[in-house]
Amino acid sequence: MTAAIVLLVFGVVALVVGGALLVRGASRIALFWGVSPLVIGLTVVAFGTSAPEAAVSVLSSLQGQAGIAVGNVIGSNIINILVVLGLSALIVPLTINQKVVRFEVPLGVGVSLLLIGLAANGTIGRIDGLILFSGIIAYTVWAVRKSRIESVENQKEYMRQFKTWAQKRSHIAKQVLSIAAGVGLLVLGSKFLVDGASTIARHFGVSDLTIGLTIVAAGTSLPEIATSIIAGVKGHRDIAVGNAIGSNLFNILFVLGLSGIVSPNGLPVPPEALRFDLWVMLGVAVLMLPVFFSGYRISRWEGAV
Repeated sequence: MTAAIVLLVFGVVALVVGGALLVRGASRIALFWGVSPLVIGLTVVAFGTSAPEAAVSVLSSLQGQAGIAVGNVIGSNIINILVVLGLSALIVPLTINQKVVRFEVPLGVGVSLLLIGLAANGTIGRIDGLILFSGIIAYTVWAVRKSRIESVENQKEYMRQFKTWAQKRSHIAKQVLSIAAGVGLLVLGSKFLVDGASTIARHFGVSDLTIGLTIVAAGTSLPEIATSIIAGVKGHRDIAVGNAIGSNLFNILFVLGLSGIVSPNGLPVPPEALRFDLWVMLGVAVLMLPVFFSGYRISRWEGAV
C-alpha cells in the first residue's frame, strides 16, 4: 500500500512537470513561427493541460482499465468547472469579455450530450472515437480562423500573457528537447499513476471508475488548477476561463476520442457512469450557461457555489 501511494505521488508530480514542459516548448515554438497568442491559449495551452488526462486514459484503455480511462475524463471535467473556476473566482472575480468563450460554453454542453449519446450502448467504439476526434480537429481549425478576426484588445490580452516567451525567442532545439522531456514524463507519470491507483482501488475494494473519478481526476487536473488560478491572479481572466472550458472540450473530444480509437475492442463505459456520473458532468456544463450569460461575470459568491 505504501509503495502504491509513492507511485501515485510520483505519477502526479511527473504529469504536472511533464505537462508544463510540453506547454512551454510548444508555445514558444508556436510564437516563434508567428502563431497568434490567442490560438496558443485556446489550443496549445488547453491541450498541454489536458495532456495528463490523455496519457492516463489512453494507457488505461490499452491496459483494459476502462473505469480509470472514462472516470478520469468525467471527473476532470467536473473538477475543471466546480474547482478550477470556483477557486479562481473566489480569489479574483472573473469577467468574461471574449466572444469565443460565449461560443465554447454552449459547445461544451453539446459535446457532453454527444458523449452521452455515443456511450449509451455501453461502449465507445472505434467509430465513436473517430467522431469525437474529428470534433477536436474541427474545433482547432475554427479557433485558428477565429483568431484572424479577433479584436485587438483580446489579442493584446493574450500577448501580455506570453510576452516573455515571445521576447526570448529561445532556440528551437531547446524547445524540442522541452517537448520531448514533457512527453517522456507524461508517459512515465501516467504509468506510475495508473499502477498506483489500481493497487489502491484493489486494496479498498472500490471500482476503477471510483478511483478514476476521484484520485486520478484530481491529480490530472492539477495543471488546469494551477494555470487558471495563476492567470486569474495576474489579471489574465479570459485565459483562466478559456483554459478550463477549452480543457473540457479537449478531454471529451481528444482524450476519449483517442482512447476509443486505440482500444482494441472499444472502450467499455461502466453502467454506473451511464446512470449517474455522465449526467452530473452534463449538469455542471449546463450550470455554466446562466453564470456566463448573466453579465459575463463569475462573482465570488458564484465561485463559492
